[in-house]
Amino acid sequence: MLFRQLFDRVSSTYTYLVASRPGGEALLVDPVREQVDAYLRLARELDLRLVRAIDTHTHADHVTALGALRDTTGCLTLMGEQTRAECVTETFRDGDVLDVDGVRVEAIHTPGHTDDSYSFRLADRVLTGDTLLIRGSGRTDFQNGDPRAEYHSIFDRLLVLPPETLVYPGHDYKGWTVSTLAEERAHNPRLQVSSEAEYARIMNGLNLPDPRLMDVAVPANLRCGRTD
Repeated sequence: MLFRQLFDRVSSTYTYLVASRPGGEALLVDPVREQVDAYLRLARELDLRLVRAIDTHTHADHVTALGALRDTTGCLTLMGEQTRAECVTETFRDGDVLDVDGVRVEAIHTPGHTDDSYSFRLADRVLTGDTLLIRGSGRTDFQNGDPRAEYHSIFDRLLVLPPETLVYPGHDYKGWTVSTLAEERAHNPRLQVSSEAEYARIMNGLNLPDPRLMDVAVPANLRCGRTD
């Protein structure tokens, strides 16, 4: 399997490129509009054909590249069935498996950060979007976020996977790139709770400022990245 972790410094967003082999089909997860040229260059260098681009959820901190990639490459654009985005080509639901030239990518509905949040499981790793971060978790105070839903997404959907499963988040602000579920269970301060109610109290008490680009990014991302 070809797997690349790409980084947008402005929004601290990780984008993931998945393919089975050079010369084959490829998938991009959480692409950022300003990085489209870099994605296309990498695909050419690896002799890949981009066939799908996916967002784990409707982002509030950057503008998605879904629309730009579809216009440029003809790839399919996908989000979960809960999305309110107007322009996705297809939607998927919990448990659906996307086949990328033989690589199985399982969609896991993990609401809480937003109600349309998904994670994606590959053979030995999980792309957790903004649900589970390295030593943190996604805020739950806008876009129909729900700390109690996020608690169950983390503890009942993600932490039940094998403990050695690699964790690749949608963002990191400290320079961390990868963890494991066992490591997060042991050392993530948000997970050192005894109940759903305790987790909800922590998340409801964060009092974080709104993402800087939220007023621009959310409306644009409902149009797959169009800002006109």
